[in-house]
Amino acid sequence: QVHLVESGGGLVQAGGSLRLSCAASGHTFSSYSMGWFRQAPGKEREFVAAITWIGTSTYYADSVKGRFTISRDNAKNTLYLQMNSLKPEDTAVYYCAQCPKFAQPTDYATGYAYWGQGTQVTVSS
Repeated sequence: QVHLVESGGGLVQAGGSLRLSCAASGHTFSSYSMGWFRQAPGKEREFVAAITWIGTSTYYADSVKGRFTISRDNAKNTLYLQMNSLKPEDTAVYYCAQCPKFAQPTDYATGYAYWGQGTQVTVSS
């Protein structure tokens, strides 16, 4: 059974950095494209970043491009999101998500089959 567990969230001042991790288990991690989404209170869940199963291609929402970096370590079954120059509008619960096997990542939530429980990121001004 697929299990995704996010960690690394917390409270940070504007301009600061955080690195989120998503530990995966229950499947061959290297066969699945992965993504990060976020959801702020009262808002829809939105795409943040995605990476193909071997990590050769990455995709970003315009709002985070140049500030966030998605990466993966297939040997450690772990997905990362390095977040720099954080802004108050980045405050949200961040979720990692897994695509169906060998599927290309998408920027819409229905393209992902499994989700973690989320980790809170709060950026103070």
